[in-house]
Amino acid sequence: MSGWRRVLHGNRALWVLAAVAVVSLVAGVALSAVIVSPGQAAADAKPPEPGLITVPVELRSLSNDVTLRGDVKYADSVEVALESGDRSGPAVVTGRVPEAGATLEPGAVALEVAGRPVIVLPGELPVYRSLRLGLAGPDVTQLKDALRSVGIDPGDSNSFDAATAAAVGELYARVGYPAPEPAEGSAAAVRGARDGVRSAEEGLASAQRALDTAASGATEAVRIQLDNRVRNAELALNAAKNPPAVPAEDPTKPAVPGKIDPQVVAAAEGDLRLAIAERSAGLAAPDTSGENSAIGFAQRALDDARLALQAAEDGTLTFLPSSEVIYLAGLPRRVDEVMAKRGTVAQGAVMRVSGAELVLAASAAESDAKLLKVGDQATVTLDDATLGAIVKSVEPRKATGKEAGARYDVTLALVDPTPEQVQAMQGQNVRIAIPIGATAGEVLAVPAAALTAGAGGESRVEVYVPGEKDTRLVPVETGLAAEGFVEITGDIEEGEQVVVGR
Repeated sequence: MSGWRRVLHGNRALWVLAAVAVVSLVAGVALSAVIVSPGQAAADAKPPEPGLITVPVELRSLSNDVTLRGDVKYADSVEVALESGDRSGPAVVTGRVPEAGATLEPGAVALEVAGRPVIVLPGELPVYRSLRLGLAGPDVTQLKDALRSVGIDPGDSNSFDAATAAAVGELYARVGYPAPEPAEGSAAAVRGARDGVRSAEEGLASAQRALDTAASGATEAVRIQLDNRVRNAELALNAAKNPPAVPAEDPTKPAVPGKIDPQVVAAAEGDLRLAIAERSAGLAAPDTSGENSAIGFAQRALDDARLALQAAEDGTLTFLPSSEVIYLAGLPRRVDEVMAKRGTVAQGAVMRVSGAELVLAASAAESDAKLLKVGDQATVTLDDATLGAIVKSVEPRKATGKEAGARYDVTLALVDPTPEQVQAMQGQNVRIAIPIGATAGEVLAVPAAALTAGAGGESRVEVYVPGEKDTRLVPVETGLAAEGFVEITGDIEEGEQVVVGR
């Protein structure tokens, strides 16, 4: 006993540790008999009793949408180049350079080149010549239409006439620049032509006076003189035919009748005929053919002088140089980029412009595009903001060989965006929802899984009433299907439970 006592007392710590280990082992075995793991519990669990999966009949609005992604941008971007065919010097940009984001309105000055304006007008035909008096063609028609669009009357003719020149002058006055200068020497030509007209007028007046003088015939004195000559000849003839009686030598006897001298009578008759002929010639209508010819020549000279004056004056009328106008369709336009700088020579494109309004440029598969039409309403979503839009065009895209399947370009216009929305949406990619079918307000709807087909092909739903053992089949008429739901009508009410699975 003393030996065991020595063993126990000498190794007390060892025996304590052994006793703790034995107790722990016994406790672990006991606990493992009563504790069950989650996996084991699931493995040992019995399956639940089978039941129905039901959802309530809902009252909701349904909308079937075509959903697209689109970029918000300014449409119809084009480069603007200047025509410089009639410019005598280099096209140095001297001012009026717009900033990116500026808007070009009809009648605005896009740039100032060599101290002259480049005026923006609405139109699609590019500039190819300067327009002057007497020209006609589609470019003249475009100019007149553009002037009318800014409230300037260019006249009703089909050509560039004086009214059009005056209208172009008014356009320059509106933009604050003088009209283009006429060709050098035009003023001197007008002065010379006016002198020519005055000279021709004086020549015509002189010829007219000569004609008037010639046409007036003999003067009153000449007529009296001619008449007196005839009367004197008549008296002389009468005296020759009736000579005075010769007194008789015997005073108591009567005078002896004078003897007629036939030669004297003949001479008197000749004098009378001559006097009559001279009077007839002197009083006859004068021959004014020479004076009339002179009148015709003077009139033609005056007409030519007036035509020359008109041509000279036409040369001073306002014209439209090809270098001082650009035509842009769809004004107003937004300036996207400016390549020209003040002090540099304008070469090539001077700026890039686009439509002044934001548009949505989207792409759709052919199957979706066929469901869309111009005028469809759409909803645009960017982050938490939404905005209305309208479909403006649906056009097939030209095949590139890189895209699978036919694609369509869909363009939409935003509806009344605020300046803040325009600023926020510019350059963004947004979600676009275009309803292609919608219910007129809220309707009864169930998930598509709730519908089954009867023996006759009719649609029906299975209605479950809580607490009842059996369900009932209710025939329904289906309407619009959208968002996983189907519109139904029939002997069924909102909130009733319909079976969608088991």
